Amino acid sequence: MFIRTVKIKKPKVMLTVLLVIICIGLAAVFIFGLKSHTKQRMLDSEPKRQAFLSEMGWEVPEKFDEVKTVLIPEEWGEVYLEYNKLQKKQGFDLTKYKGMQVQVYSYRVMNYPSHENEDCILCHLMVCDGRLIGGDVCSTASDGFMQGIRSNS
Repeated sequence: MFIRTVKIKKPKVMLTVLLVIICIGLAAVFIFGLKSHTKQRMLDSEPKRQAFLSEMGWEVPEKFDEVKTVLIPEEWGEVYLEYNKLQKKQGFDLTKYKGMQVQVYSYRVMNYPSHENEDCILCHLMVCDGRLIGGDVCSTASDGFMQGIRSNS
């Protein structure tokens, strides 16, 4: 039986531990960064917004009806809290956009079941720096409703 003694110097141990920590940190950033990146959709042009709406199952005119710049308030009342609940169900969260200006693109939905070709169904896409951050489909009729962006949500 042989016994072998290895003397490890303290700087080498510290360097090895530091490298392992850095590698674990980079792996975590890479994995979680990819996860969050896949949820974000770049909608920085009309063709991209049109393609996205088609993916979601909506038929809309060739160009948005209106685009508005909206300030998401720092302090939220009940309306924004409820609206953000809808956004969270879709994988969005407007909390990090408090106090920021975003663009809201509005489109008339022409194929909403039982409301085909009516002007009362709208889809709103909230975009910040070209990225989709939220949205909804709603009815402006007196007995209106609001739902997520996807046609079956």
